[in-house]
Amino acid sequence: MTQLLSRDLVVHIASLARIELDDEEIAHFTEHLGKILDHVTQLEALDLESVPPMSHPYPLSNVLRDDVAGPTVAREEILTQAPDSSDGQFRVPPVLGESL
Repeated sequence: MTQLLSRDLVVHIASLARIELDDEEIAHFTEHLGKILDHVTQLEALDLESVPPMSHPYPLSNVLRDDVAGPTVAREEILTQAPDSSDGQFRVPPVLGESL
């Protein structure tokens, strides 16, 4: 498969990705991308007929803890520590030139 990956193809792929490569990088990526494609070709040749389709290699179900409400800190206590607050909410500086 390496021979199918030419220098010109690597240059074309780099231009599509808007990546500028010098001659040394083009040579480097031509070689390494060719090795990756060779490996993919080997993977495609594997007989996977007896392997069932799966979305995950391990039989996991929901591994998250239950969402249980617990004690919280009072809003007023948090707002007293804020640099600026108004009407029970944090006040922050305008973003992207927005005015208040």
